Amino acid sequence: MATAQQARSWARSALRGIGDSLYTPFSGPGGDDIDWDAYTELVRYCVADLGHPMLWCTSGVAEFWSLTIDERKRLLELAIEVGRAHNPDLVVQACTAATSVKDCVELTRHAEQSGADIAYIQTPMMETHGGEGVLRYFAHVAERTDIALGMFNSPSSGYVLSAAESARIYDEIPAVCATKEGAFRPRNSRALHALAPGLVIWECDLTVYRAGWLRAGIVCPAQLGTVGYLHETPQRRIVSEYWELVYNDKLVEAMDYAAESGMDRFESDMGSWFVCYPGRSDYFTHWGAAFKHAASVLGLPIGDYPHSRPPQALLPDAAKAQIEAAYTRLGLVEKC
Repeated sequence: MATAQQARSWARSALRGIGDSLYTPFSGPGGDDIDWDAYTELVRYCVADLGHPMLWCTSGVAEFWSLTIDERKRLLELAIEVGRAHNPDLVVQACTAATSVKDCVELTRHAEQSGADIAYIQTPMMETHGGEGVLRYFAHVAERTDIALGMFNSPSSGYVLSAAESARIYDEIPAVCATKEGAFRPRNSRALHALAPGLVIWECDLTVYRAGWLRAGIVCPAQLGTVGYLHETPQRRIVSEYWELVYNDKLVEAMDYAAESGMDRFESDMGSWFVCYPGRSDYFTHWGAAFKHAASVLGLPIGDYPHSRPPQALLPDAAKAQIEAAYTRLGLVEKC
């Protein structure tokens, strides 16, 4: 674990490789319970079978907004316990975002005490008074905890920090060392790097990596929170091999590999079900049921309640069919 004082030197060397954002497998009537055995197997699969060096816990893919405080704590504890049993050097990232700053402090303290390496705070999703309000939120948490902190700039919050606002948080709060820029605004990330060159940035618009931004030091050699485990299998490590080429600055080879392996085509074949609900097409979401259906196609356990908890909608059959067809065409599974 990195303390607040160690955060920035730690982040520059430790945040590297694929970081898996874990879904939450629900069970029981209405998904009121969590299938802890399924979650244990998911952690083991990502760390032991795939060899991914980082986990991203209780964030958007995990449907943190639908989880209780106790559930979020146990999910993190189990990820640390199981993950580090297979890889003692596993980097564990905890999302401690909450509407209430007191809940965020409680979750961040718990992450610190449980042995997580860094806590990411998504821009608050309610009543956010711009960058000034987010700065106050981060300051309140930082004053009461001693762990590395990261920003999570997602459009699902309803408010996305500008480069200047993020840089101010970085300048004023020493514990802040990294950011997941999830709004697909590479120009903003480039501006943020110019304002805060020491900040570790991961840009969700992956085209920037092909444009040499890693070589230029604008972005970091890590995927801070993605679903890499849904894009490959231990028998066919498409994503791992692609990113190793990128990290080693073999960009032409990486682009050729992405085309020849079917990786690029797979992205378009899957459509936007992971991040878009058709009834609200202008809103960026993390549709939990879509991630879990993809996992089930790969044979991963998702619990006996395959849906998201409210307020998310039920995943339509058209989405399931498109996801299944994408995996079949890629060749990761036989015809569903």
